[in-house]
Amino acid sequence: QVQLVESGGGLVQAGGSLRLACTASGNIFSINDMGWFRQAPGKQRELVVTISEAGSTNYLDSVKGRFTGSRDNAKNTLYLQMNSLKPEDTATYYCHADVTLYRGMNHYDSLDNWGQGTQVTVSS
Repeated sequence: QVQLVESGGGLVQAGGSLRLACTASGNIFSINDMGWFRQAPGKQRELVVTISEAGSTNYLDSVKGRFTGSRDNAKNTLYLQMNSLKPEDTATYYCHADVTLYRGMNHYDSLDNWGQGTQVTVSS
C-alpha cells in the first residue's frame, strides 16, 4: 500500500510563490522516480518535472527558471517550489511516484502511484 498526499496549493496573485509538497507513506523501502504533473480544465495532463533517485531533474520548458523540484528521501517527500507564478500555471497538480515496498525480507515494486491532487490558482 502506497499513499501519496499533496499539500500547499492555494490562491496566489501573479508573480507570487507557492511551495507544494507530496509525502509518501506505507511500508516504503525506497522511492524511485518521482514527478509532478498538472492538468487544467479541458486540457491534457502534462508533465511539470521529473526527479530521479539521485535528484536530477527534467522540467517542462514553460516552467524552467521559475519552478524547482526537489526531494527529501529521509522524509519520503517531494517538493515543488513555484516562483513567479503566472495565470497559465493554474491547474490541479498531481504527485506521481514509483516505489519499492517491503514486507519482512521481501521487496515489491509499486508502480504508477498518484496523489489526489492539489489545486493551484493564479490570479492576474
